[in-house]
Amino acid sequence: MENKKIILLSTGGTIASKPDPETGLLEAGVMTGEELSEMCQLPSYIDIEIKSVFQLPSSHMTFHHLKILKENIESFFRNEDVAGIVISHGTDTLEETSYFLDLVISDERPVVLTGSQRGPTLEGTDAFVNLRQAFLLAAHPDARGLGVTVLFNEMVFAARYVKKQHASNVDGFFSPGFGYLGTADQDQIAIHQRLIKRETYQLIQLLPNVELIKCSLGSDGKFIDYAVECGSAGIIIEAPGRGHTAPAILESAKKAAGKGITVILTTSADEGEVKGVYGFQGSASTYEEAGIILGGSYDSKKARIKLAVLLAANQKIDEASFKY
Repeated sequence: MENKKIILLSTGGTIASKPDPETGLLEAGVMTGEELSEMCQLPSYIDIEIKSVFQLPSSHMTFHHLKILKENIESFFRNEDVAGIVISHGTDTLEETSYFLDLVISDERPVVLTGSQRGPTLEGTDAFVNLRQAFLLAAHPDARGLGVTVLFNEMVFAARYVKKQHASNVDGFFSPGFGYLGTADQDQIAIHQRLIKRETYQLIQLLPNVELIKCSLGSDGKFIDYAVECGSAGIIIEAPGRGHTAPAILESAKKAAGKGITVILTTSADEGEVKGVYGFQGSASTYEEAGIILGGSYDSKKARIKLAVLLAANQKIDEASFKY
């Protein structure tokens, strides 16, 4: 097989963790990319180059870190000899990072994120199999044009639909309603389906602050009001069902929209869309009448990432922006 040059960008997370000798607790992100890759037993046709970009637990990632990661990918892709990029990442925010990169990296070459639920020094770790298969995917010709993907527990997921489903089990990710794109069976990569639509954007300014506010029984609008006071450029509301809230939340959302803040209504359900099918105050139809954008099937975290990107790219934002 033709030799493939694959870049490993290490960012930390459980996949790069070691236990603290004094406490026994895991310290996320302390292993380097070099240490990890040495234990993967890669086939001879994969030539790797490693850069440790961050050594962080992924819960410490910020929009600033996403910008740096994007710039590193673009820099390596200026080299035509690079066949693909693998990013080792903590699982807590992996779905957000992957979707951000999917929206801003236009290159057709594979970008594959992976991580682990068990640290590399723990019995039964998934760190090395996930990383090894991520390299195999990044080197596979069928991975070209898939967009940014996540390789986890022998499954290949599209960044747009991947979601963490378990706090600790090695079967940590799934794509509710859409399924996985393909599989990794030992050394065999098989891609079974592709997305019919993908969109990328050119950022012309920094990612702005977008707040995510979750609603539940008895919630009111104070957190929306506070987000407005803090100067948020956008607000994501996560509501149950078709997108239903108490009337007080609707009133706060109206005030926010009236001040020029983009407000998106999303559902907390894993499947289904926000849609105006009821007429009561706080239903999706009343949000739509108030100029609030209905977020379709987007979950709140993906909607937050997309809204931040759209604002930073100075794009028109409407319901069509959240159709796919």
